[in-house]
Amino acid sequence: MNIAILGAGMVGRAMALDLAKKHQVTSFDINEHNLSVLKGKNPAIHTHNANLQDYASYETMLRPFDLVVTAVPGFMGFHTLEAVIRAGKSVADISFFPENALDLDGLAKEKGVTVITDCGVAPGMSNYIIGRYNQAMTVSAFEIYVGGLPEIRKKPFEYKAPFSPVDVIEEYTRPARLMENGHIVTRQALSEREWMNFEGLGTLEAFNTDGLRSLLFTMTHIRNQKEKTLCYPGHADLVIALRESGFFSHEPVTVKGQTVVPIDFTSQVLFDEWKLGDEEHELTVMKVVVHGEDQGRVRSVEYNLLDRYDPATKISSMSRTTGYTCTASAELILQGLFREKGVFPPELVGSHAECFRFVTDYLGERGVHWKKREFIGSAETIVKD
Repeated sequence: MNIAILGAGMVGRAMALDLAKKHQVTSFDINEHNLSVLKGKNPAIHTHNANLQDYASYETMLRPFDLVVTAVPGFMGFHTLEAVIRAGKSVADISFFPENALDLDGLAKEKGVTVITDCGVAPGMSNYIIGRYNQAMTVSAFEIYVGGLPEIRKKPFEYKAPFSPVDVIEEYTRPARLMENGHIVTRQALSEREWMNFEGLGTLEAFNTDGLRSLLFTMTHIRNQKEKTLCYPGHADLVIALRESGFFSHEPVTVKGQTVVPIDFTSQVLFDEWKLGDEEHELTVMKVVVHGEDQGRVRSVEYNLLDRYDPATKISSMSRTTGYTCTASAELILQGLFREKGVFPPELVGSHAECFRFVTDYLGERGVHWKKREFIGSAETIVKD
């Protein structure tokens, strides 16, 4: 198959390298350095310098391809996805954008294409898990905890991002939506902190971010839903101080006669502080807990992940856990395992047991291993779905 990947950042490169094992891949990006790094890792991958904000060019640009994978920054994600759909191409998407992807469902049906969106790690794998167990039991609540952290804790932030600081700041400023007792409520990002112990890591802090996204609308019958971001203790206090001091403001200020937009300045400063090096060791930690009933018995299912940078492939953990969930989703479409037309967040795809098993097996083959625990009542047990 002939696949186009829009975006050649760290995650986009990991996906290109993965899909190129079986398919012909062309990677598009405006950044020549990103394309050069990818070409150096696999010369067989075609690279093309392109302004991906030129949405009018998509129909011609994407004509030769059987499938598109989108990995662009969040601020352009919705328009990119819309342009790909208008070009009549099925797509697997990991662009974390604030708009509602389900608004494009009608267009996707009209064009007769399959769109799996938000198919990274969280949102993404967490949604697959929830969708699977929504079919296997009567779910009353779930919690998602996820973090990408550096192995070496460098003060003051003890944090590194495999994507743009602008997207991270967006997560720290966008109000967080949760479901409480059947109602969508809003909390300030970084609020309601709690401290949790993780085997192999110790204590991490968890705080609200707006990560539930489509689950708030596709799983309205689940009365209690929350997602929290995990970081090393103390990180949230530093970010809150920046936010409350105006460093994330979009309102221009004048400094010595020069007009400066605070968030642009802050993003530039944090770019070097938060930038994850190409071979810097980091990890992904995640926990998804689903609560409910099964045949009249209280049942809980817990999925845990602790994944680390792979020194053999020199691919970051966040690129692996995010990117391989997306490439697995792409393969679901390419192999005809998921054929429905329209826009589908992963929970609607994961409701099909064979699709869920395919994704978890695909990740396992690439060294991303999720560990499952099940409880009936208070006793841990093994339950076959």
